[in-house]
Order: sequence, then structure tokens, then C-alpha cells
Amino acid sequence: MIDKVIWPERYHPGISSIYALNDIDVNAPPEVVWKLLVDAAHWSNYFPPEDQVNILSGESELRLGTRFHRVTVGYPMSLTVTECIPNHRLAWETTVDADDTGSSAYHGWVITPTEKGCHVLTEETQQGEFFLDVIGHEYPGALYRYHQDWIERLARAAETALTESEQ
Repeated sequence: MIDKVIWPERYHPGISSIYALNDIDVNAPPEVVWKLLVDAAHWSNYFPPEDQVNILSGESELRLGTRFHRVTVGYPMSLTVTECIPNHRLAWETTVDADDTGSSAYHGWVITPTEKGCHVLTEETQQGEFFLDVIGHEYPGALYRYHQDWIERLARAAETALTESEQ
């Protein structure tokens, strides 16, 4: 059975303006995928659009309570890690800097072991005028496409890292 994101009530997909679910099977163990996910400062090594990530609270890797900043598709955002179960679950809450509409988002990752490696699922919900206007209306389907690209590149990076470690 594949686990899903555990949603805080205010971010549940049933009440969210925008929702995306992406998943993929990865031929690498959960530990390898996890290492790539929590190393936010280096996401751009395998996913170039995430080249402006700055961990604000001093950690070298994401962990529960980590505050970080990133610029995603041109928009500066502030994030806080709200769930962190090593090799299994990672989630963060996001606000858009300089947005006065109260818009926010919740992004979760779930890694489930499989016979050949693991299954990676990522889900995100977005609420508020900013996301509805900018993402929903101007770029319909953009969140799904962005995450699909990210998860596919994450899978390739994990499989490459595993191959290199076995040599």
C-alpha cells in the first residue's frame, strides 16, 4: 500500500483551490531519495529550476522546524518544514513573500519502500487569491507539470547516485 500526505485540516485537497498529485517508482532505496530531498540547498544539482534555495535556520539539511526561502518560478517564498520522518515523510508550509492576500500552500513528500526500491509521491495544495490568480488562472496545470518534472529528475538522480555508490 502506498501512503499519502497527512493533511493539516486547512490544507485538505477537498477544500483547496489548487491540488496536484505526482508519483513515481524509483529503482533506489528510500535512503537515497531521502538524502536528495533533505539537501534543499543542492536541489538544483538535479532540478535546475530550484536554484535559489536558502536555509535560514542554519541546518545543512531540512528537518522538522527548518525555515527556508526559495524563489520558485520567479516568486519568492518562505517555507517551514512541518513534518519530517526520515526516509519516509517530508512536508512544508509555504507563504508567498509580499503577498497580502494570505495565500499559502502545503507540500508533502511520501517515500514508500518497494521490492525494487521505493515509490515516491508528492502532493501539494494551494489556497488563496495569489495561487488561484497566478497559478490557477494564468498557468492552468503548471503545478502538476512542475512537480512531474521534479519527481522524474529526482528519480533519475537517485538511480544515478545508487549506481555510482555501487561502483
